[in-house]
Amino acid sequence: MIRSWEPEEGEPARRPPLRPWQIALVYLAIAVILAALGLGGIWSDLSLLPQRPAGWWMLATAIPAAATVLLRRRAPWIGLALAVAVAVVDVLTVGGLVPLLAVLELLHAGILVLSPARRRIVLRGIVVVTIAGAVLAQLVTGDPRATILIGLQLGALFGMTYWYANSVAQSTELVALYRERAADLARLAALDRSAAVSAERDRVARELHDVVAGHVAAVAIRAEATLSSGDPAQPGPADDRAALRAVRDSSLAAHAALRDLIGVLRADAPEPPRPRPAPGRDRLPELVAEARRSGLEVEFADDGAVALETEADGALGQIVREALANAARHDAGATARVRVAASERAEDGGEPRPGVGVVIATRGGRPLPHPELRGSGLGLRLLDERVRAIGGDFAAGPDGGGWSVSAWLPAAGPRS
Repeated sequence: MIRSWEPEEGEPARRPPLRPWQIALVYLAIAVILAALGLGGIWSDLSLLPQRPAGWWMLATAIPAAATVLLRRRAPWIGLALAVAVAVVDVLTVGGLVPLLAVLELLHAGILVLSPARRRIVLRGIVVVTIAGAVLAQLVTGDPRATILIGLQLGALFGMTYWYANSVAQSTELVALYRERAADLARLAALDRSAAVSAERDRVARELHDVVAGHVAAVAIRAEATLSSGDPAQPGPADDRAALRAVRDSSLAAHAALRDLIGVLRADAPEPPRPRPAPGRDRLPELVAEARRSGLEVEFADDGAVALETEADGALGQIVREALANAARHDAGATARVRVAASERAEDGGEPRPGVGVVIATRGGRPLPHPELRGSGLGLRLLDERVRAIGGDFAAGPDGGGWSVSAWLPAAGPRS
């Protein structure tokens, strides 16, 4: 048998395996060399011919035997059946060597594609063929010594072929098993990483609850205590009391947001926290009042003429809240004008679509002397994505000596 295996991972590079037609050419070359040397008639005791033929007659069976090797990949067992037929004719006639080599080559290839159970069946078949060959030799020759010799030869040839092919097949199965185990280990490692991430999320949740949320709640409690200790009937620093109320309200809102975040992080939360609804159009006066407590002078006007879709209503509240929060952080003491009014937008090739326009313009004020309060612009980018996702328009940027945020949001109901 002529074999050349591909290298395993980590092994030095080897030549690629020979193709069936290359193996067939090698066997054909062997047949030509044996014929030229006159090395034929190795099964002369079993030959049915009256006299030994010339050496070149071995090519009559060697050529078709070599041709059967071409089936070793696509149909090895069909090729083996054909090679056995040619080998039987060869044994009973010219007694060449190549047909036997072709049988062993195709037997090896056929065993490689079988399951372990079928390989055991092939082993029993080899034992039966060996015994049958020895019995046939005894019937033809009548010589016990020739019978024993032929039996040993057949057993050694077929037995070694089976042993080698079975070893290769078992090695391939072990490689597949090791790869499957490696894939299982990779999946277990991924599960371990997921468990580690979950444990880290729980740890962060505990830290938020024990440290951050506790401090924020303490701020709200102390602000409330300060408000309760004063006498509202006596004149006092009204601005300070308004600031304390703003601190209290902001702290309570931050505490509620942290509780929601902790619920998201906790893997063992009884149920997912429900997202708090964004402030809508009906809560715009509350947002304006909160901005005034933060030190802004806010002028607010809303004609309330057009109803908004649910998503557009939430986007409107988010736009006003973000714009006023930015003004309070970056333009302390500024004047902000909030205008909400019905507005139509012309669409390509269609009737104008009703909607609501909102403009928040900020003038005056001064930036806070804290570099860490400088914004990154992420909030405005998120607002732009949210508005455009519902079919609206959004713009924000410097406007004269101040800052302007404007948006158009679609009205409720079908398009007209």
